[in-house]
Amino acid sequence: MSISSSTSALSLQPMSISEGRLSAATWLASPNYNQRPEGIAVDTIVIHNISLPPDKFGACDTNGLHYVKALFTNQLDWEAHPYFQTIKGAKVSAHILIERDGSITQFVNFEERAWHAGRSSYLGRAECNDYSIGIELEGSDFVVFEDVQYQALVNVIKAIYDAYPKTRRHLTGHSDIAPGRKTDPGGYFDWVRLRAMITQTHLD
Repeated sequence: MSISSSTSALSLQPMSISEGRLSAATWLASPNYNQRPEGIAVDTIVIHNISLPPDKFGACDTNGLHYVKALFTNQLDWEAHPYFQTIKGAKVSAHILIERDGSITQFVNFEERAWHAGRSSYLGRAECNDYSIGIELEGSDFVVFEDVQYQALVNVIKAIYDAYPKTRRHLTGHSDIAPGRKTDPGGYFDWVRLRAMITQTHLD
């Protein structure tokens, strides 16, 4: 797959995190966050998928703002598509969005609590937003993800592992922390491939 933008090309290079921000990401601040509870360490990464409208990739509003980015920044026009009426008023966010071309946008500082998991539990601990980092892949439960998304995701995860070592043993999906309520990242997300790529990256 060809890389069409400098941002997505950058996402394939080694990256780092400084003061809660990812070096390879475009910063687009979301108002949908709050502080993590005192004394809670970041120790989990949660993988999601998202598309707006569902199964439509790269769709933008009349101002050229990607609909997912509009949602995460409270700028989504609820009248722009019938589906948007079903989520009207939602205030959500993620730390990171990886688009189909590998472009990376960061909405919330990793040190802060993004609103990505909802009611959730991981290894007996409720409220996953408190201690996790949320990564959204532009995609759906019914379509394979792009090669460049996996590579960008691996590089993001490696940077997170380096900055937050406790996350190294806690990589999970939204469906695992909210079973019966959420299905993402879905059956087309290749966990075996991802874990093999992460292992190889650490060996290189």
